Amino acid sequence: MINDFQTKGIGFRSLNDAIDTTIAQGRLVFNLFASLAEFERDLIRERTIAGLAAAKARGRIGGRPKGLSTEAQAKARAVKSMKALKTHTILEIGQLFHLSRATVYRYLAWQGEK
Repeated sequence: MINDFQTKGIGFRSLNDAIDTTIAQGRLVFNLFASLAEFERDLIRERTIAGLAAAKARGRIGGRPKGLSTEAQAKARAVKSMKALKTHTILEIGQLFHLSRATVYRYLAWQGEK
């Protein structure tokens, strides 16, 4: 962005720091800070990639666990059986199991272990 400003003849002067891109010293300081920031960003990226590779080599897989927990599977089966009986509405089933309406529908759509 600052480079675009410079091509248009617009200078940048920081009110809090001693950076003034209208003079050579200010451009030097600004470019040093920009280079350091880019270097730090690249280091973080490299460390993150190395950490993920090391975790993968140890058999770790990142991200959220797939599927439902054992407790949630039991609730899903109970929700499905109650819905199959047609004695309770979705709202009532949710209240009985302390679930939101969306979770009741998610449990009804759950296919189980294959």
